[in-house]
Amino acid sequence: MSFRIELLAKKHNKSGFHCGKKLLDNYIRFQASQDVKKKLAVCFVLVREDNQVIGYYTLSNNSINQKDIPENYQKKIPPSYRDIPVTLLGRLAVDSSYSGRGFGEHLLLHALENCLITAEKTIGSIAVIVDPIDQEAIAFYKKYGFILLPGSGKMFLPMLTIKHLFNSHSK
Repeated sequence: MSFRIELLAKKHNKSGFHCGKKLLDNYIRFQASQDVKKKLAVCFVLVREDNQVIGYYTLSNNSINQKDIPENYQKKIPPSYRDIPVTLLGRLAVDSSYSGRGFGEHLLLHALENCLITAEKTIGSIAVIVDPIDQEAIAFYKKYGFILLPGSGKMFLPMLTIKHLFNSHSK
């Protein structure tokens, strides 16, 4: 069976998606298409040959207060930037019947590569931000170098780290 990642479209079957987290299940089934239409987010779906959605992630522009990022990154930003541009990886989920097979990592790497390309060629972004839903999500993102931001519960992965990740894979 082959899988592909593409932008969410009407042809995709979302009704059977079940990752075990109601908030994420309901989002893809009932809200994702509306958010895409309203330009609130872009949604990429991982689908089987029959267009059944087995995973997804969303991206949108965001900003974060400079004081909320790690101090070593604050020093690199001019003080006139109170809020700095970031990319929000808003949601990432894999259907529970496909868990443990590397699809979450595949989606995350696809998302990070999209963020890097956009940050380098289209619109500035210093980092990717996630707002993990639970401890399991925190552990997942930590494996990929995301830094927990004290006080906000968000996690931060600098674009420079993402660039190094892809440069080391292309050698």
